[in-house]
Amino acid sequence: MNLDNRRSVGRPLAEVRQSARPSRAEAEEAVRTLIRWAGDDPAREGLRGTPARVARAFEEYFSGYALDPVDILQRTFEETDGYDEMVVLRDIRFESHCEHHLAPIIGRAHVAYLPHHRVVGISKLARVVEVYARRLQIQEKMTAQIANTLQEVLEPQGVAVVIEAIHQCMTTRGVHKPGVAMVTSRMLGAFRDDATTRREFLAMIGNPPISSAGY
Repeated sequence: MNLDNRRSVGRPLAEVRQSARPSRAEAEEAVRTLIRWAGDDPAREGLRGTPARVARAFEEYFSGYALDPVDILQRTFEETDGYDEMVVLRDIRFESHCEHHLAPIIGRAHVAYLPHHRVVGISKLARVVEVYARRLQIQEKMTAQIANTLQEVLEPQGVAVVIEAIHQCMTTRGVHKPGVAMVTSRMLGAFRDDATTRREFLAMIGNPPISSAGY
């Protein structure tokens, strides 16, 4: 894979933005400003430590910017004894944040690929989901990023990704519709071209009802 392709599937944005990144002190001061804008006093006892706590939380929420999903998938295994059937990892729980309102997105991802001579450790599939989830996201883009990265790095016969999630930007604000789930999918290669392969994958992940209680 050439360097242009590596950039196209998600090199860490921190590499190109590090020089423009605010300091922790600036981040904490921004939180104080928001607290004042909300109508409270950041100097009162209960809020005194909140700016530092929020900064630490943001480091965790958005740690995906510092990680490279391409590097995660680099180590593969060719000793598969000819295994060329579907590899499916389902019910990968994730937490992300909406890029429009910074509200939580909580859901699960189902990921599959058809190997072509080599496979990758299953934990790596979950880690790729985690890397993209821990960035500001919209669900459609996250679904495409996961699928495109797996296809470009592993070069399998095909990739399938289905994501089901509840968006708190919709359940706790705006239209206030709790219990509504969004489902997105991206099918590449054999999963897009072969209806039988696609049906097999969908049957393997099942179609259970999704509710906020499950997250």
